[in-house]
Amino acid sequence: MLIATDSRGHVLKHPSKPAIGAMLADLRPGDHVLLERQDEHREGDWYIQVWFRDETTYQLEFRNGVPAEHYQTLTTSQEQVSQALLGWAADEPDWQRGITWDNIGAMFGAPVAEDPDQSAL
Repeated sequence: MLIATDSRGHVLKHPSKPAIGAMLADLRPGDHVLLERQDEHREGDWYIQVWFRDETTYQLEFRNGVPAEHYQTLTTSQEQVSQALLGWAADEPDWQRGITWDNIGAMFGAPVAEDPDQSAL
């Protein structure tokens, strides 16, 4: 099931293309839209999100199940963001083509366990 959530707390189950487009068009600086794919056959977190950072810059991220598969890009093109959101929502196999993505999975790695011998010092 596809679920769309915006920064104002509006939640839509099974959002349509026009609904996703409207959520994107309504973004103001500091707002975000999150699309999540919840499927009992897929483990982990599967989502794409966009944050409208300022008047001209969108931060777009997606995760494919695990933290190591978390990617990010910045763009000034609302059209590029729209195509990515809609392509991802439709589960198109090449939806991310034409965008340069940076793997930021290392930012979400597991915390390092503290050495119990060191904590006694």
